[in-house]
Amino acid sequence: MSIRVRIAEARRFIVDCLKAAGANETPAMQQAELFIQADRMGHQSHGLNRLESCVNDITNKVCEPNNEPEIIKESRSTAWIDARNCLGATSSQLGMDLAVTKAKDTGIGWVSVKGSNHNGMLGYWAKLAAKKGFIGLAFANSAPLVAPTRSKKAALGTNPLAVVAPAGDDEFFFLEMATSAVTLGVIEMRRKVHMYIPDGWALGLDGRATTDPEEAMRTSVLMPLGGGETTSGYKGYGLCAAVELLTGMCAGSNYAHHIQPLGASTAENPANLGQTFICVNPNSFAPGFHTRLLECMQYWRQLEPVDAEKPVIAPGDIEKMAAEATDARNAILYLPYQISICAALAEKLNVKHIETIVDKE
Repeated sequence: MSIRVRIAEARRFIVDCLKAAGANETPAMQQAELFIQADRMGHQSHGLNRLESCVNDITNKVCEPNNEPEIIKESRSTAWIDARNCLGATSSQLGMDLAVTKAKDTGIGWVSVKGSNHNGMLGYWAKLAAKKGFIGLAFANSAPLVAPTRSKKAALGTNPLAVVAPAGDDEFFFLEMATSAVTLGVIEMRRKVHMYIPDGWALGLDGRATTDPEEAMRTSVLMPLGGGETTSGYKGYGLCAAVELLTGMCAGSNYAHHIQPLGASTAENPANLGQTFICVNPNSFAPGFHTRLLECMQYWRQLEPVDAEKPVIAPGDIEKMAAEATDARNAILYLPYQISICAALAEKLNVKHIETIVDKE
């Protein structure tokens, strides 16, 4: 059974919690919209699921939500930003907005950010550029959770990337992915509903793949995209390392094994994550980009599927269908444990409880 919450009510609750924790109106709204869009598009490990940890970071002074990020180096096409430990949504908004401005001028904008915090669903930031007719790319590093191929120890983050581009007819190519086989948040959600995890997601206590989510959460060692070496996990490892090169190493933030373990950041030693935002004007190259992209997406969808009940999809179709379903019912579906966490937060922060409607979907 799931529990339905109206979109506006979910947004209200998140904003109220963030403001009660110490965030001002604007950063609270930015962070809330990031969470809401993740839930709306089906990326629920990065939506309301992240609220409690975000609130804790603010109340424990691990994050300074009202700091203003600062541009510390700039050229016509590039910029380097110090997020100054603000909320991830605040520095990411500036990063992609600046990249878009530069792409309008020179055809490309490339912005690297240091001193940041977790910035949620990367596709949200890349789509900001795509909505304006550009190709948007976003990259982020994170706490070491991924074991390089052949290693028992984590040394890289899940290091996600996103590429979003506009096609014709108001369509979007939307790719968002971790370079790990899965995120820890997805395993956490499986654990809470007592579901096993597939082989190739995480390592157990013996350094081998486990299907037990409890054991996976205890070790917190994920496998790279592709899983083990025999299933080409070294490709995921390579992608994961490449994202690190484009984020932490370019931005001068903490990187790879120098990033503190998940939950270990303090006021004296904040996360200091690295992120990169790129905006490209496709009109700087061959004309007809949007038409070609749409033609490819439509062709892929029309291919004969292996299973007649599961048509071939283009990148972004799953998110698009999830968003349309959310909008049609004007509500987001949450699991009972998520609502229980909200109830505890409401009591702790003395805010109005989230209003829900029981839904049997």
